[in-house]
Amino acid sequence: MLTLVTGVTGQVGRRFVPRLLRRTAPGDTVRVLVRDEERGAPFAALGARIAVGDLRDAKSLPAALEGADAVVNIAAAFRGVPDEEAWAVNRDGALTLGRAARDSGVSRFVQVSTNLAYGAGRGRPLTEDDEPVPGGLLWGAYARSKGEAEAGLLALHNSGHDAEPGADVRGMTVRIGSLAFVYGDGDPHLAQALQWASSWAGHQRLQMVHHADVAQGLIRLLYAPGTAAGKYNIADDAPLTAVEAHRINGVPLPAGMGDRTDPDPWYGIVSNLRIRDELGFRPLYPSVWTARDAGAL
Repeated sequence: MLTLVTGVTGQVGRRFVPRLLRRTAPGDTVRVLVRDEERGAPFAALGARIAVGDLRDAKSLPAALEGADAVVNIAAAFRGVPDEEAWAVNRDGALTLGRAARDSGVSRFVQVSTNLAYGAGRGRPLTEDDEPVPGGLLWGAYARSKGEAEAGLLALHNSGHDAEPGADVRGMTVRIGSLAFVYGDGDPHLAQALQWASSWAGHQRLQMVHHADVAQGLIRLLYAPGTAAGKYNIADDAPLTAVEAHRINGVPLPAGMGDRTDPDPWYGIVSNLRIRDELGFRPLYPSVWTARDAGAL
């Protein structure tokens, strides 16, 4: 099995690839897509093969996909980038890669998405069947572009109607891994969360997932048998409150935090029952406190 992974220099990708390499069976190959060969050197040292290309350059993708059986698309334009770049990478680039993968005969495509794509809360944990509802604290180009990529990629499942003439179209299974707020393994994300949490109500919650459990979830989506497409929330079992976010970071609580009101108590809070029941997922770190006790922050 040859698996192409994108987005490997980001916070998620650089932690996922070593775990995937440790998981692969003898004879399996991991190929990473990077914009220049130098950026792929750390992964080559671990045993990955390097492909130079860019999601936004469709002409560079066939060579990267040659012989690939599966794709894990982690590439994303996140916070701090212009909206145009978010749309170009998160939606347009993902769909370009998806079509190229299908036309190249790839059989499994795993798309990494975000729980922010659900938008506003529904008064209960969000499930994979919920359609996006615009709104929420972090609603914007990132969440919207990821949501549209999900819909477009799922539409490619077993579809060959717009393939290039002569393309080897065999039907491609698409699975979406919708990540909660990712932390752990030295990722600065947990400290960065305070830029929002410092203005929240003390009981306002943030759904979390450790990098080890991101990798576990994505690997389960990658290797699970069957041809059914679907979306799976990848999250731990215990959302972190704003008070706990300050305590885990060793930062004093802001004045007045206890007097604030949470405008949407279920915003970003997801159910992980589907991936538990269908794919056997069990968080290695059910909460941030478990990860702290294990020295895995």
